[in-house]
Amino acid sequence: MDVHHAGSVGIVAPRKLVIERPLTLDCGRCLPRHELMVETYGELNRARSNAVLVCHALSGDHHAAGVHAATDRKPGWWDSAIGPGKPIDTRRFHVVCLNNLGGCRGSTGPNTINPDTGRYWGPDFPIVTVRDWVKSQALLADALGIERWAAVIGGSLGGMQALQWAIDFPERVAHALAIAAAPRISAQNIAFNEIARQAILSDPDFHAGRYYEHGVVPSRGLKLARMLGHITYLSDSAMRNRFGRLLRESDGRFNFNYEVEFEVESYLRHQGQSFVERFDANTYLLMTKALDYFDPARDYGDDLVAAFRRARAKFLVLAFSSDWRFSPARSREIVKALVAAEREVSYACIASQLGHDDFLMPLPEYHRVLGAYLARVAQEAGA
Repeated sequence: MDVHHAGSVGIVAPRKLVIERPLTLDCGRCLPRHELMVETYGELNRARSNAVLVCHALSGDHHAAGVHAATDRKPGWWDSAIGPGKPIDTRRFHVVCLNNLGGCRGSTGPNTINPDTGRYWGPDFPIVTVRDWVKSQALLADALGIERWAAVIGGSLGGMQALQWAIDFPERVAHALAIAAAPRISAQNIAFNEIARQAILSDPDFHAGRYYEHGVVPSRGLKLARMLGHITYLSDSAMRNRFGRLLRESDGRFNFNYEVEFEVESYLRHQGQSFVERFDANTYLLMTKALDYFDPARDYGDDLVAAFRRARAKFLVLAFSSDWRFSPARSREIVKALVAAEREVSYACIASQLGHDDFLMPLPEYHRVLGAYLARVAQEAGA
């Protein structure tokens, strides 16, 4: 990858921050301290008014843009949107991205050592919620000397964190951008997550979550979980256009060994295997549960309007026409509640083809809308 081109943040270095203040979780457990892996892009201005928090989705991490070495071929997961001249313009914003608590890329989580036992946390790591993540991120903001975010931005589960930020810390968020998100997930989505979890839990190598100590990985279960999840991120038309019913070998013979036969099978197996090589099974269980539990209206009599009345931020809500996992109808629920709560909100539904993963793609209309809104945010922040 050319790290010197005009739109790249270039070579970046993650750093680990230790949060020494105790964090009481929704489950009732308390972490006296925890560590967070963080990357930042762009400079914090003198007024400290131009900071933007980027929240990652289920399988994301702190590495959102740029590369860690000049030889890296693959940049951060949202490199298409973060950088000089891009929608999240690092010439104007100081961008912060972290690996959430419970993650598996360096932050305190199941694959790190529990200081009380000297063993991997594994299944003993407490259940975390979106609200817990936001509280942890607020402690991170304190450590970084950031009193108020110019914007909190996220797609999918990241968008849910942006909404929770606006509700829980209304004075600390100027703008909340929720992309391809939902006010809470449907029973169908919970069902998909449960099947994925069962694939992991039933893997013989799972060992009740203590597979680290056995020197194994529940790769079969994690691979199946990712394959299932990946199907839900793509639209039917995207899969049809990309793969159709193409056979890798078109000799017409039947496959009695259930080996890879269709191109889509090969693709899914590749996605599953590559996921096993970079993600932790216990973290996957935690993240899907946090997604299931997200429901900011619950603490307000199941009234989303009442929840949003706490917010002081301005909102941008974006949806994608081909997204069936978090459909535009779910984004419109958010918008309707914000309007009823008399909050300022902008909304757009982007014409798309890929599905839920479109929030990661450099679609021209999407980037125009996102960039135009963030240009206004930058102006307000004096950036």
